[in-house]
Amino acid sequence: MKKIEHQTFDEERTLYGSRDVTVTDCRFDGPADGESAFKESRNIVADRCFFNLRYPFWHDQNLTIKDSEMTELCRAALWYSSHIQIEDTKMHGIKALRECQDVDIRRCDILSPEFGWSVSGIRMEDSTAESEYFFMRSRDIAFSNVTFKGKYSFQYIENATFEDCRFDTKDAFWHSRNVTVRNSVIKGEYLAWYSENLTLVSCKIIGTQPFCYCKGLKLIDCEMENTDLCFEKSEVEASVTTPVLSIKNPRSGVITVPSVGEIIMDDPEAEGKIITKQCSESCA
Repeated sequence: MKKIEHQTFDEERTLYGSRDVTVTDCRFDGPADGESAFKESRNIVADRCFFNLRYPFWHDQNLTIKDSEMTELCRAALWYSSHIQIEDTKMHGIKALRECQDVDIRRCDILSPEFGWSVSGIRMEDSTAESEYFFMRSRDIAFSNVTFKGKYSFQYIENATFEDCRFDTKDAFWHSRNVTVRNSVIKGEYLAWYSENLTLVSCKIIGTQPFCYCKGLKLIDCEMENTDLCFEKSEVEASVTTPVLSIKNPRSGVITVPSVGEIIMDDPEAEGKIITKQCSESCA
């Protein structure tokens, strides 16, 4: 591969259409303020590089980024690209990843509103992220040991697994389909409304009004904290290991829970069963 080291680039499309290139200790910054440094490139490695200009990696294939930094001015860094590996990198520009396929992210620091829209085949591990509308309309997702903070995350996603994660997020998993979450903590209001086939195993759920209007919802040995008005109009099978503040009008299924502060069943279509230590038979 061609090697480029210790250089600064600021021109428009400065390495456009490159093939089989490794750039090391280079800066993409300067007064020319050029865009799209690597557009339409193939087989690119960027190692210990600094990106301070817009749209560096569009329509690329076979891309590796290591030990690098994308500043807040490096907006929309990776779009329409595939076969991507990103390791030990700061991704701090808005809309940093979109419309990409086959992406591995490891040990990265992400600070990027509207990150990860319409991405397929994304694997993320040992990373932190802060964003809004995180991974909207993405599919085939696998997360492990990811800490996330932000609003409106994972909306309209499909076919996803999350393990050992910590999410502090409002309106997460709305309209999601075929999602499994294991050994994770999810804190935030209005969790998973309108989801379909969402399964949570050994998770801790914190926040008001979770799991409303769900289909095929399953909770297996989960904790719930400060959760009220849960499961409204949902099809649910749930085993909960902690008391719940209130449960309202589950559409169908069975919920087992140690105790409930209040059970609200004022909808004639609510046929879900609630089993607690307070009543050996089901409460309805």
